[in-house]
This record gives sequence, C-alpha cells and structure tokens, in this order.
Amino acid sequence: MLAAVTTGKRTIDLLDRAEPAPPGPGQVTVRPQAVGLCGSDFHLFEGQLDVVGYPELPRVQGHEVAAVIDRLGPDAPQHLHEGQSVSLFPLLACGECYPCRVGRPNVCDRFQLIGVHVDGGLQEQLVIAADRVYPITSSRPAVSALAEPFSIAVRAVNRGRIASQERIVVMGAGPIGQAVALAAAERGAHVLAIDPFADRLEISKALGAEVLPWTTAAEVAEYAREWAGGEGAPAVVDATGNPDAISAGVDIVASAGRVVIVGMSGRDLAVQVSRFVEKELDVLGVSVCQPHEFAEAVSIVQRHPETLGRLVSHEFPLRSAPEALTFAMENPKEVMKVVIGSV
Repeated sequence: MLAAVTTGKRTIDLLDRAEPAPPGPGQVTVRPQAVGLCGSDFHLFEGQLDVVGYPELPRVQGHEVAAVIDRLGPDAPQHLHEGQSVSLFPLLACGECYPCRVGRPNVCDRFQLIGVHVDGGLQEQLVIAADRVYPITSSRPAVSALAEPFSIAVRAVNRGRIASQERIVVMGAGPIGQAVALAAAERGAHVLAIDPFADRLEISKALGAEVLPWTTAAEVAEYAREWAGGEGAPAVVDATGNPDAISAGVDIVASAGRVVIVGMSGRDLAVQVSRFVEKELDVLGVSVCQPHEFAEAVSIVQRHPETLGRLVSHEFPLRSAPEALTFAMENPKEVMKVVIGSV
C-alpha cells in the first residue's frame, strides 16, 4: 500500500508498505479518504515538534482523518459496519496518570496521537481501535476531516463556559478560530471574530459572526470592549498563539471573565501580572478534547456541510503529500485548510 512517510526534517518519502495485519479484537481497519493538515503537522515536518518527547521517525503523519471502514475485527461495536464513513478521534490516553484519574485524559501525561506518536492517516490503510471511530454522514470526505479541529473548538467553548447570549470575542479566523466561532454561535453566543485577513473574515460572516480587521492591539481592544457593551467581553478565545493578540484579549475581557488560549506557538508572552490579579481572570488552556466532545464536533460538522466546505481551500492527492505540506507552510495568506485525499 502507498504511504507518505516523514523520514527526516522536511523530508517525506512515498513508500510501498505492506498492508497491515487484520484487525484484532476491538479494532477496525479503515481506508483514509481525506487528511487535513494543521500547525502540528508543519512543526513535525520541520523537526520542531516536542510533544511528550519528540516523536520517533519514520512516521506517517495525519491526525485529522476522514475514512471508510474496510474491515471489522472481532467484537467490533454493532453500530459499525464495512463501507461506513467515519471520522477518527486521534487521542490515546494511558488511563493511569493524574489527568486521567481526575477525568481529563485529553491532557494525559503519556498521551499518544495518531499521526504524531503512532502512524496516522497519510496511508492507504490504517488499523485503529474501534472506540476511536465515529460514524459521520457527509458526501465530502474533506469536510468530514474537519471533525478533529472542530473537536478542539468544542473543548474551547466548554472550558470557557460559553453561554447563550454572551458576547464572545475570538482572536484569529484560521480553521480553529472559525470552528470556535461556530461552536460558540451554536450555543447562542454572539461572536466577534478578529483577524488581519479580509477573506478569512468573510468566512466568519458566513458562519454568523460579526467581524473586525486587526489593526493594532489598542484599537481592536477599544472597539471590542465597546462591542461587548463597554465592560468588556465575558470571554475571549485566542486561536492565534500570537502574544500581541493574547495581550489584546486580556485588555478586551471583562473583570471576572475568562481568557481561553487555544492557539499554539513557541513565543513568550509578556503581560503585566497585575492585569490578571486586578481583573481576577480565569486563564484556561485547551488541549485536544474528550470523547464526548469529539462526538459533539461530528454533529456540528454534519449540520453545516456546505458552509464548512468553504474552510477547505486546497486539496491534494496522497502522492502529492510532500508538495501539500510545503504549499500549506509557504502560503499562509491564501491557505485556510489543506486536505490530502486518497487518490
């Protein structure tokens, strides 16, 4: 079978690998149909990813996966069947560490992600635990692959305790920011999306958000506080990882509010400590999601297939996986979501 294998820094080899062994008890074999790319894929490709120890190479990347069930192993759940379209929940937790014991396996100290710590979706077949497989009804696999980034958005609105009628500010209108905006809107919140790129803000409008172009931290903070009613927004979600955006978010949020940080970067954040104390802010990080949140994300994607199709800006075949990664990394202004297909 064909597999796109990351063998070194900025190096992906297209290899003919043996097909996997038949699925064992509680497993299924799937055929990936679409694999979305995100920042963690870029970091791994660049040799810069350090998540619970740097993943060993060679590695088949791809954790945003839409697939079709090819074969069921013994004792597979009755709701699964061959030929069924599914999205894959990529997180594997140890079940024993402190986060797992307190019900937060999404931040397991020894977690594994398919496509990072174990081989993922950029191959023609993949064996995975049946409880990681979520049926999804969508005529377009590239849209079904959005369930994984949307699951992070669901986690973000849960962590942020987003409620109906609240006025929520989302910093960044990339794929995760768009997903957060829609997940918050589904809860009845009013959303203001902030981003420097006009085409991204047009998509935010289509998802039901009000929009504001990024100019300077001071200007967007002043506007957003007034938009929220003058006291500031009860919650701000950062989907950028940019220190300037996070700092603006701390200015925007109301006293006793919540700052939810989803965006990732290796940059340092310089914020006056007293700003957190004076406002008594809740600062909440977000990492992956829990199984029930993945199921909720699947439902969201199923309800909005046409609108969410606008998030898929480019598609490449599996044989062009190296070019797809390079293109996505080198063209951030024109890329929303790059998806690698099966042909």
